[in-house]
Amino acid sequence: MARRRKRKKDSGEVNESWLLPYADLMTLLLALFIVLFASSAVDMEKFNKISTVFNEIFDGGQGIMDQSAPSPAPIPKDSVGEGEENTTYIEDQKSLSEIQNRVDEYIAVYELENQFETTMTDEGLLVTIRDSILFNPGKADIKPEYFPLADELSELLVFDPPRHIVVTGHTDDVPMNNNEFSSNWELSVMRAVNFLKLMVNHDQVDPLLFSAKGYGEFQPIASNETAEGRNKNRRVEILIQPLVLQDGSSYE
Repeated sequence: MARRRKRKKDSGEVNESWLLPYADLMTLLLALFIVLFASSAVDMEKFNKISTVFNEIFDGGQGIMDQSAPSPAPIPKDSVGEGEENTTYIEDQKSLSEIQNRVDEYIAVYELENQFETTMTDEGLLVTIRDSILFNPGKADIKPEYFPLADELSELLVFDPPRHIVVTGHTDDVPMNNNEFSSNWELSVMRAVNFLKLMVNHDQVDPLLFSAKGYGEFQPIASNETAEGRNKNRRVEILIQPLVLQDGSSYE
């Protein structure tokens, strides 16, 4: 006799026991995302408020929200104020470029391109004058016809705020030994000093901002083997110093 299968009892109800752990999981995931968001923010007040709310949700227990938020990474001392320092340096370099444009305009107006040259260097704006137009060979006295040139240049060297100016003399390597000078060092220094004297005669120029020095033949910019090179090496340089260094400190 065939055995009759028992029919499963159809209760008509759906088992929803899985919903509780699923809801807990979603709540925990939500809490985790909020913790991550709060940890990445610098606003500690908001983090503490969120922590308080979720601790209340989790029956006031001690949980992940009770952990202190990570402290923001310390800012390296070297980077403190770096943006401001760079901005000050850039503004000063821009000012030096404007001065260079004014000097270049003066050179172009008086057609002095063969005697004058401007160069932006790490030490400041350098104005180079070939000394052949200022001095006779072996002499440090400036030719009288170039007195107005020094006076006009001094007008271009009046700045607000004021800047330090260094006038430097250079020679070629031809030995110097006459009644006035026993070396190229002496000749180069006196040429720088005499040119400086003319510039500081201007009423608006502060002599305290000017200094002079000479290098003789020891800082050539061309070969002394040719007449052209020696002519380039005989020069007077006017260095207009910056006010700010690249690291933001004052130029000394």
